[in-house]
Amino acid sequence: MGLESLFSLENQVAVVLGGTGALGGAMASALGAAGASVAVMGRNAERGMERAETIRREGGQGIFVSADALNRESLMKARDHVEKTMGPVDILINAAGGNQPGATLQPGDDFCHLSLDAWQQVFDLNLIGGTVLPCQVFGETMLLRNSGSIINVASMSGITPLSRVVAYSAAKAAVINFTQFLAREWAPRGIRVNCISPGFFPADQNRSLLYNPDGSLAPRGAQIINHTPMARFGYAHELAGSIVFLASATASSFVTGHNLVIDGGFSSTTI
Repeated sequence: MGLESLFSLENQVAVVLGGTGALGGAMASALGAAGASVAVMGRNAERGMERAETIRREGGQGIFVSADALNRESLMKARDHVEKTMGPVDILINAAGGNQPGATLQPGDDFCHLSLDAWQQVFDLNLIGGTVLPCQVFGETMLLRNSGSIINVASMSGITPLSRVVAYSAAKAAVINFTQFLAREWAPRGIRVNCISPGFFPADQNRSLLYNPDGSLAPRGAQIINHTPMARFGYAHELAGSIVFLASATASSFVTGHNLVIDGGFSSTTI
């Protein structure tokens, strides 16, 4: 078997929830380049349509479908639209997520006074809406065909918690644990469930923490670079190979319940 066929996603239908973001969008483009028909899913119509157009311009098949990850009815409506337009969903990427300022400890803050409302919002976005609910909605039809690949997006902070982003780290740890649970439950039904844990990839939500307004490294950004063996941040396109590998039923046919870390060595470094 040649490498091209090993990683080919021809005749596969992929949904990328959170595909309107920088990292989710890069994942959507990677799937399209590998031959999948891609539904870019999220709430930002402008970004979603731009990403779908990029996929088409590069020779793939892409559409934008509006959906709210925290709303079951919205997800079911989006799923039904994808199935009518493109066919049954074979690949689900759960890339929706993020943090809330109120759930982040600033220097001098007391954890005892951390907003639990903000904490709940972070868990809802990353665990419930960003992972569990779409697995239920899209997994329901995958189970009917005994086939599918689900890739959840966790974080290396879910392995070893980062300072300050306590709720985000805890939520991503829950995503990793849930991925292992669902992989065990659905393996006999032909569905593989894995996750990736990206390290530091500059995007809209974390750029101000990593860089100063003049483009120089912020103190936190400098700390991260100094702790990363590859001495740089990641680029969104560097997630492509991992996504295509885990999505391919041929390339990763015996891989399930795995958390693939993509962090330039950050999580392997102590002192």
